[in-house]
Amino acid sequence: MKLLLDTHIWIWTHLEPWNISSEVTNELASSRNELWLSPLSIWELVLLVEKKRLELNADMGEWVQQSMKDLGLQEAPFTSAVAHELRFTMLGYRDPGDRFLVATAKVYDLTLVTADQRLLQIPDLPILANR
Repeated sequence: MKLLLDTHIWIWTHLEPWNISSEVTNELASSRNELWLSPLSIWELVLLVEKKRLELNADMGEWVQQSMKDLGLQEAPFTSAVAHELRFTMLGYRDPGDRFLVATAKVYDLTLVTADQRLLQIPDLPILANR
């Protein structure tokens, strides 16, 4: 399975692992799964650090690179195909980050790993729910 980590899932794997269910933990650790990260999640991390809602124990760039290495994350880049898919990705609420993640998951055929209740309600989106 190809898993796209929602920003909070990615951060929790390092800073709050107790927030991740045993099912999700097992899937993230399984060698049969690919783990993917959107650059949007890095942008959201920047915002959290700038707003002092999150504190990292290392330089942000180093923290991100180490995380990508530790988790074996592949980058799901923002491409013209993702930008085009945004046109068809209406969520019924205003959150550009969520819209971007959904479009990315669709373009790259990824299963979104999330605990976000709003995202869990999106029809036809493969989800691994963190409950």
